[in-house]
Amino acid sequence: MFRPMRRFKQALSQEECRQLLCREKRAVLAVHGDEGYPYAVPLNFWYDEKEDAIYFHCAKEGHKLDAIRTDNKVCFTVWEKGEQREDWSYYVRSVVIFGRAELLEDPRVIREKAEAFGSKYFPTREELDYELAHALPRVQMVRIRPESITGKLVHEK
Repeated sequence: MFRPMRRFKQALSQEECRQLLCREKRAVLAVHGDEGYPYAVPLNFWYDEKEDAIYFHCAKEGHKLDAIRTDNKVCFTVWEKGEQREDWSYYVRSVVIFGRAELLEDPRVIREKAEAFGSKYFPTREELDYELAHALPRVQMVRIRPESITGKLVHEK
């Protein structure tokens, strides 16, 4: 169903892909937007290794949610800053995920996933608890269940 990587010699292993998902903090979510236009938006995320699922949060209304409610197929892309090795050029790893997004409804699961998500970004538990107490009622948590995960190492030269 999903195309194989054309540049297969640059492919990352599934383990390398998962390490990148655990380590990086920013991604781009692409959905089928209004009038057939793609809608791609940068966001923060958390990867749950045990579930092999990606979580992000957003407001309870807006373009992302409208698009997901219409068509839950998404593309999710994560990349690293890269590193210089021998010369001016960079080596950059990226991961592209195709999957389906689902809106979480169970308040207990929403809180659990929001806490795990927040622990990736907030420097202290106190700051996380404060944010959860004030913002959680306005938060929609979304889970992406990957159907395809591919990664690539590119030498930008």
